[in-house]
Amino acid sequence: MLKQILSKLPRKSFKGGDAADPVLNGNNSSNGPRNGALNVQGAGLASGKSNAVKRTSSAVFPTSVMSGIEPLLAFKDVPNSEKMNLFVSKLNLCCMTFDFSDPSKDTSEKDVKRKTLIELVDFVACGPPMKFPEPAIFAMCRMCSINLFRVFPPHYRTNVGGGENDDDEPMFDSAWSHLQVVYELLLKFITSSALEAKVAKKYIDHSFILKLLDLFDSEDPRERDCLKTILHRIYGKFMVHRPFIRKSMSNIFCRFVFETDRHNGVAELLEIFGSVISGFALPLKEEHKMFLGRTLIPLHKPKSLGVYFQQLSYCVMQFIEKEPKLASTVMRGLLKYWPITNSQKEVMFLSELEEILEATNMSEFQKVVVPLFWRIGCCISSYHFQVAERALFLWNNDQILNLIRHNCQMILPIIFPALERNAEGHWNQSVLNLTLNITKMFHEMDGDLFQACQAQFREDQANLSSVAEKRNATWERLENAARLQPTAAENVAVLVTPNATPVP
Repeated sequence: MLKQILSKLPRKSFKGGDAADPVLNGNNSSNGPRNGALNVQGAGLASGKSNAVKRTSSAVFPTSVMSGIEPLLAFKDVPNSEKMNLFVSKLNLCCMTFDFSDPSKDTSEKDVKRKTLIELVDFVACGPPMKFPEPAIFAMCRMCSINLFRVFPPHYRTNVGGGENDDDEPMFDSAWSHLQVVYELLLKFITSSALEAKVAKKYIDHSFILKLLDLFDSEDPRERDCLKTILHRIYGKFMVHRPFIRKSMSNIFCRFVFETDRHNGVAELLEIFGSVISGFALPLKEEHKMFLGRTLIPLHKPKSLGVYFQQLSYCVMQFIEKEPKLASTVMRGLLKYWPITNSQKEVMFLSELEEILEATNMSEFQKVVVPLFWRIGCCISSYHFQVAERALFLWNNDQILNLIRHNCQMILPIIFPALERNAEGHWNQSVLNLTLNITKMFHEMDGDLFQACQAQFREDQANLSSVAEKRNATWERLENAARLQPTAAENVAVLVTPNATPVP
């Protein structure tokens, strides 16, 4: 039976040691002397309309030197003892790569490869008759490395990080029809009960994980979604790799914030980290707290915050729910990176601030009440009505209102000037109505304090008027004195250059 299987293999086959080692060691196979490099460019998803134009992407794939491939036997045609050998043979056959920029090129070979990949997916999903041995794991990692790990050219990322208002359509990879099946096979393989983590960790190692993380910068959202699921399963199954995965993801975030300001997969990586944080044991390790302060909070800085704001806010709230004492640390971080000149980001910050305040206890709230409400007061008096309105909406939250009521003596003197200036005539009627309602609310909380703040505000305004009048009077005296000065030529100041040549 083994001879029958081997007879079906193509006569010109791969040399396992030559082709696999560079890939699994982290080197791109397209750099080898036997492998060329080609640009894969083409249309995205197939469409029935002939005039539909879609943006496409390009990526550098390793190219095989084989001229053709032949189909192998079906798994049902071989005994259980030979199925694992057939599995490895099919994986070696799927190491062939093709140029997907030309749909009419190598159509039969592409079809054979796709059918083989689907057959492999079904075999792994149904459960192999035995545990995957090391040769099978090696062959799987080698096949995935050759088909998935590729380089994104520099021009591929020119429009990345434009922010939440970027109207550009996402790029779709022309090779997705076969990449999707490879990703599905890798996912089934990792989640299979026939794969033992203690054996597979030798091949699904740090280099393999780093290459997977590099693929998160793909422009194709479908690929990033598959990567998100696969990396999450790897994190769950290979406990030995968990610290390395967290550290590598943190490095990607820091490089994005402080160096490149461009990355396509921040939202997906944060979504993975959200589920990771929920599994942290209490009390939190110092490593996890450092990640919050040095990585998650600085992620509020980039201008493209809107792309991943929901996932980032979820991660931050997971930390606060785990350890409420971190609320004051997070709010100080938000105040540090507050977007003074970006109204859209200010609205997002205020939304996140409301969620944090809902989960904040009294002692943590009192640690930041003064700088926090000084910033909220600035937002209340903002001429951008969405910022002012969102800040005033904080008083509609019962939990936040309770915190404010117990700290009214500190809060009202800080924000009273902003409320009074709005009440004197804000251009937006909604902001004006909200301001009047909150002013009435503070008057009901503590009438004496309200009267004292009002008197202090009027006194400050009078002092400001007095200072302005004195300044105007001083300028008038200076102007009058200037008019009385003679304008004779001898009294006019002349600039003399020390080394100037005298005129004869």
